[in-house]
Order: sequence, then C-alpha cells, then structure tokens
Amino acid sequence: MQRITLAVALAAGLGLTACGDTVGEQALFGGAAGVGVAAVTDGDVLTGAALGAAGNVAYCQTTNNC
Repeated sequence: MQRITLAVALAAGLGLTACGDTVGEQALFGGAAGVGVAAVTDGDVLTGAALGAAGNVAYCQTTNNC
C-alpha cells in the first residue's frame, strides 16, 4: 500500500512540470497537482494547493522548459 501511495504521489508531482501559458494557468495546474498529492498522502489539501501553485509558478518563471 505504501508503494502505491508513493507512486501516485510521484506521478502527481510530475504534474508540476506542466506549465501554462499565463501565471494564472501555471498556478492553477500546480495547485491542482498539489491538491492531488495532498489527498493521496492524507495531507492538508489547502497547504498542498498553495505549495503546488507556488512551486509550479516558480519553476515555470525561472526555466525555459515550458
């Protein structure tokens, strides 16, 4: 069971690399991925959304991989 949770969390984390065209889209995609990870790992979904949104915006704004 723990391996399945870890695999799902890692897969959802990869969603953070999916950048949008605007900062709003980047925050939305990252927030959704953060909520997914938090829900699967029994974490706080609001914290997951905030961290996911911030992480994805930071990643997309600082790299050219998007």
